[in-house]
Amino acid sequence: MNYKFWTVIMVQKDDAVLLLNRQHDNFKGYIPPGGKVDFPEGFAEGAIREVKEETGLDVHSLTFKGISHYTNEVKKDHFIIYNYLTDDFSGQLLTHSDEGTLEWVKISEVKNYPMQEDIRVRFDYFFEPGTFEIHMIWDEENNRLDKRIIHKL
Repeated sequence: MNYKFWTVIMVQKDDAVLLLNRQHDNFKGYIPPGGKVDFPEGFAEGAIREVKEETGLDVHSLTFKGISHYTNEVKKDHFIIYNYLTDDFSGQLLTHSDEGTLEWVKISEVKNYPMQEDIRVRFDYFFEPGTFEIHMIWDEENNRLDKRIIHKL
């Protein structure tokens, strides 16, 4: 089994969120800052580090929103993403990020932007009360998302 742990932090300022317009590798489109958790980091620690690296911002007072995960039974992949929300941040936004162009996007307009399906599916849950778990199951034979299982907790 191939386990990988990732993080995402939705950084909110008033009626907008900070997104990266990413145009490289398999993660093209508008995505929130985040990335892989490095061993032996904790999940929040990895999320805070990734936001700093990608945006220049220091984030504080994280709210855990839920877990999303992706499984591919053929490849034996299980990727687990810890999702956080914050409106508490300090520092200066980078003028250039290797991960993409940083943009404040109005929450009401985000779904009009190109983004990965898994980000689109979980986006609204960041702003609802409670937590969530979203399980995406990949169909390797047909090269497509087979099923989504969503639990509102």
